[in-house]
Amino acid sequence: MTRFVLATANPAKAREIKEVIQTEYEDIEVIPLDPSWPEVIEDGATLEANALLKADAATARALIPALADDTGLEVSALQGAPGVRSARYASDEATDAQNIAFLLDQMRAVSAENRAARFTTVAIAKWPDGKILLATGSVYGVIAEQARGDAGFGYDPVFVPTEGDGRTFAEMSPVEKHKLSHRGRAFRSLAHKLVDLERSV
Repeated sequence: MTRFVLATANPAKAREIKEVIQTEYEDIEVIPLDPSWPEVIEDGATLEANALLKADAATARALIPALADDTGLEVSALQGAPGVRSARYASDEATDAQNIAFLLDQMRAVSAENRAARFTTVAIAKWPDGKILLATGSVYGVIAEQARGDAGFGYDPVFVPTEGDGRTFAEMSPVEKHKLSHRGRAFRSLAHKLVDLERSV
């Protein structure tokens, strides 16, 4: 059983990652981040850079491998914003609700046919010796004109995946969301790489 510390203090994100990765890779134990550890300043210029910052900090403190990710929402009508600043779009201390409200305000004049968006997650496994595995996952969709649904977190209430049935991620069950979502795809891919690595040892 391989133990990984999960480099996120967001309980909703932690739950999603554990659900996805443990479904694909049974020989893994995922332990939570120690809440007393200082918050990592995510000042990287890319999703990969921010994920690495979190993985580096977690594995350095826990002295075991770490799982980390960073996610960005890119909206075509906003020239790719909020992008790497998705979690801090409205302000550095913004809540999910504030970020959504700010996004919808930015898009008030954007027509229904021009609300295309993409979610991308970079997922990383890092070991104390510096070894790294990286995987990415993306999903295309549109930004709804108003928030819908109570599940999920982040921008889930306003993101309608193209491959879905018209519901936002926040209107789906966890299983339905995992099948389509950027994070589900990234961590499924990472889990498969972990399995392959284990078999090659």
